[in-house]
Amino acid sequence: MRFEYSLSNKNIKLLKIIVMSIVHRNLGTVPAFMNELFRPDWFGGAEVLNSKLPAVNIKEDDTSFNLELAVPGRKKEDFKIEIDNDLLTISTESKKESSSENEVNAVKYTRKEFSYTSFKRSFTLPDTVNADKIDAVYADGILSFKLPKKEDSLPKPKRLIELG
Repeated sequence: MRFEYSLSNKNIKLLKIIVMSIVHRNLGTVPAFMNELFRPDWFGGAEVLNSKLPAVNIKEDDTSFNLELAVPGRKKEDFKIEIDNDLLTISTESKKESSSENEVNAVKYTRKEFSYTSFKRSFTLPDTVNADKIDAVYADGILSFKLPKKEDSLPKPKRLIELG
């Protein structure tokens, strides 16, 4: 027994819409996963795979790299910054608030969404960075680092060569 079915143009369009909606719905997960898996981190730092990690901006000019982390709600004393074998590590510990029912002046929240989590980010410094002259500043929720380049890696100025 043979089964034949012919589709009208209207049915073909409807079938295309259904198939494309399924494809678009599933395209968001597989390529995003593959991009995250194979995306290079050109500066050598850790990938932001967790939304709890602070966002990072890295800029380069002729004399230095500038690294910025968005970490609002902290104090400069909260940060631990280390350099070990050309690995810059920035971390904080989580702030835990004790909630004791026996406190006399305790505030009773109807909703409490504020929280601070700890994080640790590491960046491998390029060979061109002078690790002894790194400066860090924390202002307005942004932790900024100036990573100066070594003298021998700075661009050479143009010079005129005269013909003899």
